[in-house]
Amino acid sequence: MHRRLQTLLLVLTLFVTPYYADAADNDKDRRLGRQIPNFVLTNTKGKDLALADYPEYKLLVFVFLGTECPIGNSYIPDLNTLATKYKSQKVGFVAVNSNLSDTTADITKHAEEYDIQFPVVIDADQIAADIFGAERTPEAFILDQRRTIRYAGRIDDRIGYRFKRSKAQRADLDEAISELLEGESPTIASTEVDGCKITRKYDLIEKGAITYASHIAKLLQTRCQNCHRPNTAAPFELLTYDDARNWSEMIKETVLQRRMPPWNADPRFGDFENDLHMTSKEISMLTAWIDGGMPMGDESKIPATPEYSDGWQIGDPDHVFEMPREYKVKANGTVAYQYFVTPTDFKEDVWVQAAEARPGNWKAVHHIIVYHRPKGSTQFRRLKSLGGFAPGEEPTVLPDGIGMKLPAGSELVWQLHYTPTGKPEVDRSQFAIKFCREEPKKEAEQDLAINTRFRIPPGADSHKVVASKTVNRESTLLALMPHMHVRGKSFTYKAIFPDGRVETLLSVPFYDFNWQHEYRLKTPIKLPAGTVIECEAYFDNSNDNPANPDPAKWVTWGDQTWEEMMIGFFTVTR
Repeated sequence: MHRRLQTLLLVLTLFVTPYYADAADNDKDRRLGRQIPNFVLTNTKGKDLALADYPEYKLLVFVFLGTECPIGNSYIPDLNTLATKYKSQKVGFVAVNSNLSDTTADITKHAEEYDIQFPVVIDADQIAADIFGAERTPEAFILDQRRTIRYAGRIDDRIGYRFKRSKAQRADLDEAISELLEGESPTIASTEVDGCKITRKYDLIEKGAITYASHIAKLLQTRCQNCHRPNTAAPFELLTYDDARNWSEMIKETVLQRRMPPWNADPRFGDFENDLHMTSKEISMLTAWIDGGMPMGDESKIPATPEYSDGWQIGDPDHVFEMPREYKVKANGTVAYQYFVTPTDFKEDVWVQAAEARPGNWKAVHHIIVYHRPKGSTQFRRLKSLGGFAPGEEPTVLPDGIGMKLPAGSELVWQLHYTPTGKPEVDRSQFAIKFCREEPKKEAEQDLAINTRFRIPPGADSHKVVASKTVNRESTLLALMPHMHVRGKSFTYKAIFPDGRVETLLSVPFYDFNWQHEYRLKTPIKLPAGTVIECEAYFDNSNDNPANPDPAKWVTWGDQTWEEMMIGFFTVTR
């Protein structure tokens, strides 16, 4: 009997224990491979630092520290040693303090007293803690050159809750850095951390204090429903309490990681009226509501759901055009860009204040651009655009007193990019316009800085391409829209004024082909004659780019997504 009991215990040890260990590891490893979006925090010297400020570093190590965590403080000399050891190999270190109890003065004093020899940033709104999923101090994360998490966990195994060795048995962080620099994945990519728990802001909100009726319904209307409603590209609706409750875990994950709402502009440059990002306060409120059991509250306080005009974001259109025929999209493979022509039959010039393209098949249409040309023209290139559709792009809506001129008799030229879904699809997209109520005082025109002569070498991970356009007469800048394909890495606009002054208009440090925004200035910028709009783009044609169709090829200009484009669109009035 005793021997049989021993055998049973051995079986349980061999099979059951590893199962639970693996389950824990898998839970921890969910952060591995997560791409970290750009974020901006202030350091102890009062300077704003962004993830995008370190493009030349092969690896970045972020370590979460607190001023009063004894385990974290014990590791600061080791972190200084590692930062010095790897500095020449383009490995950067940053300390992040997300502790609610630590003031800016506390953090600054702590950095000085412990002689921390790398930047210390203050995460008062816990933005970095949210994005990384940090739980304790000292917890370390290694980001590769595409800023994805490759290691998450402890510094080493020297110090724990109940022990403090003179020497580590395994230097986890050091070994992970070394392996990544050698082009290998870390042997151990995730470890448990002994340290001080980071209290989260949303955990301090009293349960039940945030309700759907009084808080969340309005937030979803403001931040989410423009896309998450019927007849749009969003995969599900967020119009009701049941919608929000049924998708609550997905909502929480995507807002904490700053994946939703999508917005890629560096907040230090430009102020945009269509800025989609949620504030930290809004994210804390939404997260507290979900974690608090999602109470409904007083239903009489639920604000009325906005009325949407048959899916048109611009409201009731004055005229709706349709593709001249259906297009059948094949089930798989790639589809070349398709072009269609539609007559307008307008007998006189019209002024357009708003325009919106809407896919007939949301699953199969990646983007639409609608241009116009004179009747009878055979031209398909270098035409003026009226508007379009792309993931994340909002319809064109111009301020009062400004319009786009559509000459009498013009033809619309449709450019469509289709993405096979795995089964045959059919599309017949539409394009709607709203007219100016009176002849506008100013005409809006789309201009561009473009480079078509680049050649991106095989394997290049940061290939620079520039383009510029001189503004020949006094203009007012309204909006900017960068365009590249799947190798696009970053895009920056600068204005070089005739007096020599240089201003960064827009920086998109982590360009995403899937979210192509038009960035509309909250306050238009005057551009004197002679101002140069300079655009600088970087492309990643390496194996590390997961969207790269073929890292072994030279890449040149072309319409298709396996080719590349470099265009800096900008809209002005003159």
